Parts: sequence; C-alpha cells; structure tokens
Amino acid sequence: MMADTSSSRGGTRAYRSELRSQQAQQTRRRIVEASARLFATRGYQATTLAAIAREAGVSTETVKTAAPKAELLLAAFEIVFSGTVDAESLTDTEVGSGVMAVPDASFLDAVLGQIAIANARGHALWTVVLGAAASDPVVDSALQGMLTRRAADYRRLVDELVGRGIVDAVADPEGAAAALSFLLSPEGYQQLVVQSGWSPERYTAWLREAVRTELAR
Repeated sequence: MMADTSSSRGGTRAYRSELRSQQAQQTRRRIVEASARLFATRGYQATTLAAIAREAGVSTETVKTAAPKAELLLAAFEIVFSGTVDAESLTDTEVGSGVMAVPDASFLDAVLGQIAIANARGHALWTVVLGAAASDPVVDSALQGMLTRRAADYRRLVDELVGRGIVDAVADPEGAAAALSFLLSPEGYQQLVVQSGWSPERYTAWLREAVRTELAR
C-alpha cells in the first residue's frame, strides 16, 4: 500500500511559498532603506533606480519590481519617520506604539518625546517629500493624504489631552489641532535643531511650553 504524501507535499509548498514571501519582504525592506539613505543625501531627482540598486546590493530590475520611484520615496519616509508603512495613525506605528497606555501624569511628555524622535529621524526626508511633491503628482497626492492623517492625529490628541484632564476644555479644537500640527512638524525640528543648533532637550522643552500655551488660549 502506497503512503499518501499529498499532505506533506502541500506542507512543503506552503513552507516554500512562505519562505519566498519572507525573502521578498526582506529584499523590499532593504531597497526601501537604501532609498532612504540616497534620497536624504542626494535628493529626489538625483537619485536613480540604478543607484538604489547598487546601494541595496540588488539588480535594477529588482528595484523596478519592488516599487516605482515615487512609492519608494514615500515608503522610505514612513519607515524612517515612524518605523511603519501605511499606518492610519501615528499611534499605530513603531514610534507611537504604547503611548496611549502611558499614565496621565506622563502622557504629554511621552507624546512629545515620541514626536521629537520621529522628527529627528525623518526631517531630512520630509524636506525631500515636500520638494518632490511640487513636480510629481503621485508624491503630491500621497503628501495630501499624509497631511490629512496628521491633522486627524492632532485633533485626536487635543481630545485626549482634554479627556485626561491635562488641559482645560479647548474653545476651538480644530484650530488648536492645526496649531499643534504646525508646532510639532518636521519643519520646526529642522529649523530649531538642525539650523539653529538647539539641543534635543531644549527642543522638547520648548515643545512642551508651546503646546501648553497654545491649548490654554
């Protein structure tokens, strides 16, 4: 009587399929990380797919298969800024993970600390994204989506701060959220820390005071 090997063959195929999927994900991650390094140092226009391939140690065809250039820039920014691609909210990312569980007394400092980390990581690529959006409609469309999600994040932050009793009720929550989006932006980090030479500690202390002042209006 012959043994039934169909289940073992199915298991082998599933294993090989999973292995190929993992290898493809690892290769794409390597390409995105290589893209991040080159976009940050060379800019969008000067970074070619061939250069990304050399940096990642793969063929140009492999890079083309992974994603178009615009999508590589967007994925590179998200990976560098938050550690996660395609997250709906900063709280769903590597950088924002666990912040909602922080006790009320430490919550604002925890949020500002995480945002400062994200800005330190991503400010250079954010500048590249802004520049690329002026000439690339794919990047521009994605940028508008990022800005919409950022506005929603800060609107939720205002509600959370009020709900936890950290600040008093805010007369204009939408306006307050817009102000926070400006204060906590990567552009602000670049101007104060990179261009003006502030220490990360001074920057974070300034954020704390600026946010409290704005929400007390």
